[in-house]
Amino acid sequence: MPAFPNDRRALLRILAAAPVAALVAACGQGTPTFKGSDITGTHLGKDLSMIDQDGRPRTLADYAGKVKVVFFGYTHCPDVCPTSLAELAQVMQALGSDASRVQVIMITVDPERDTPEVLKQYVQTFNPAFVGLTGTPEQVKQAATSFKVYYAKVMAKDGADYSMDHSAAFYLLDGSGEARVLAGNGTDGEALVHDIKALLA
Repeated sequence: MPAFPNDRRALLRILAAAPVAALVAACGQGTPTFKGSDITGTHLGKDLSMIDQDGRPRTLADYAGKVKVVFFGYTHCPDVCPTSLAELAQVMQALGSDASRVQVIMITVDPERDTPEVLKQYVQTFNPAFVGLTGTPEQVKQAATSFKVYYAKVMAKDGADYSMDHSAAFYLLDGSGEARVLAGNGTDGEALVHDIKALLA
């Protein structure tokens, strides 16, 4: 049975409500307009306690003051994860001096193989400032639940190896740690730069 079916439905409800939230937000003065789905008020990601690529305990509060770009993946991912990291590396380059005010965070869904050392080598291949978070299976489950992220282990036919099925999206959190934007997989870099700059303004 896939993990977190209820969370998958919850994420769909968030996406369905996003246009309404954006419409309401548009009535306010000085409210940013996002290219991605406005998820302000969902409070996603509040319940996260993990270990970073240097073995240090981390919560999102450790990155207070920075816009955070969070996504879930794993180092053995054959396509979506490396493509996402390469795109985020280009986004950081496009941000110029503003990149120092942004923290990209990859949270693994495969703690069995993604040790801090493995994560560090992987994420910093794309950008030395990128952070990878891992932990116990319970910590990963807690983080995924907090973001309404779906993931599940998929065994190979021979039973000798496995891959991970997982949600693919970017979560943009503002400097105070509030979830503000959900950008689906395939969102172009220009849209991400726009939304990050809106949160930095």
